[in-house]
Amino acid sequence: MTNLLEGAQAPDFTLGALDGKEHSLTSLLKHGPAVVAFFKVSCPVCQFTLPFLQRLNSRLGDSSATIVSVSQDDARDTAVFNKEFGISLLTLLDEHPYPVSNSYGLTNVPTIFLIESDRTIKVSCVGFSKGDLERIADELTAGTNLAPLPLFRAEDRVPDYKPG
Repeated sequence: MTNLLEGAQAPDFTLGALDGKEHSLTSLLKHGPAVVAFFKVSCPVCQFTLPFLQRLNSRLGDSSATIVSVSQDDARDTAVFNKEFGISLLTLLDEHPYPVSNSYGLTNVPTIFLIESDRTIKVSCVGFSKGDLERIADELTAGTNLAPLPLFRAEDRVPDYKPG
């Protein structure tokens, strides 16, 4: 669970990325809305969910939205995870004692937020929620030239929900 629900203001943060650069939420939001997905490499639901966020990111291309993953593990384990699951998203590191995860009130992963440019949380989702991910995809493609394509394919075996 998280104490940050739709309509709340997302706390700003600055974290280092796998590429060694630092990124803040404020800088990410200068380009448009951001999807921020917190995960742990050992979490089976995270392993299931992140490839769908990668698919969404690939579909968005050079749009004004940013999808970023926030790992609660060290750089080495996170890099192995990204390689194994085909994740090329900007990946930030929120290692123990998890200052950003704690400021967001997280108790479970994955936890995913769609954050508007003014830091208002538009979608807050814990675990894998097919409906919430479809809503995020719809929000990010609304008002763009991107054709509305379903996030999930017929051959995907996707439940409506998996708890984190």
